[in-house]
Amino acid sequence: MIRVVIKVDESSQKITSIEVKGHAGKDAYGKDLVCAAVSAIVTGGFNALDVKGYDFLLDEGHAYAKAKSIPSDNDAVVLRTMQIQLQTVKEADPEFIKIEIL
Repeated sequence: MIRVVIKVDESSQKITSIEVKGHAGKDAYGKDLVCAAVSAIVTGGFNALDVKGYDFLLDEGHAYAKAKSIPSDNDAVVLRTMQIQLQTVKEADPEFIKIEIL
């Protein structure tokens, strides 16, 4: 199962970090469409963020972006878009992805 943890700053209501761990296990390695979708969302989203403002990890089975301060409005849109896209994957295959918002 893929686990996603999204942290939101209480005062600004902006996402300050996204962490994704695990593998869906829906299909064989290299054929798992849930893993492929999540990987595309995470990689594309991370590429759209201001690199200087984040600590990143992007590795097989584990990825995160953690803001060093409150994200800019542009980055907030990117992070929120990632959240919505991940929730869309969850709606299609809820048994393979869990999303927790803190």
